[in-house]
Amino acid sequence: MINLILDAATAKGYETDFYLWLMTNAELLRRQQLNKIDIENIIDELESMAKRDKRELLSRLKVLLMHLLKWQFQAEIRSKSWKMTINEQREQVHLILVDSPSLKHQLTEKLDDAYRLALRAAIAETDLPKNVFPNNNPYSLEQTLDDDFYP
Repeated sequence: MINLILDAATAKGYETDFYLWLMTNAELLRRQQLNKIDIENIIDELESMAKRDKRELLSRLKVLLMHLLKWQFQAEIRSKSWKMTINEQREQVHLILVDSPSLKHQLTEKLDDAYRLALRAAIAETDLPKNVFPNNNPYSLEQTLDDDFYP
């Protein structure tokens, strides 16, 4: 049975049964049968995984910043839900950085990108005029990630 599985480590296996392809290539690596692994697709998947982590970090920062903006500029309708979302996004950013500490150096760069996306989302969600919100991110990275910071 294991030999049948090992024979599925081809590009075709990648296209037809991703789980089987993953498990097969893992077993081939474990056995150090490097000449049988599907190296091109493994490279693509590894690069894709790295990009996914960066996208998730950006997404979490966007949601976090949008809720900080809503918290600050719609103080009259603040909700427990907003606070829980802020806390959850901070926790998720922390967990991403625990799993991938090398992404920490990208936080400052991603923070500016995330703010632009958060600003657009906050304007759409709140129906407040654009000029109510700052054009540039008013929150430092430290404030953004600080569990006790609520503007």
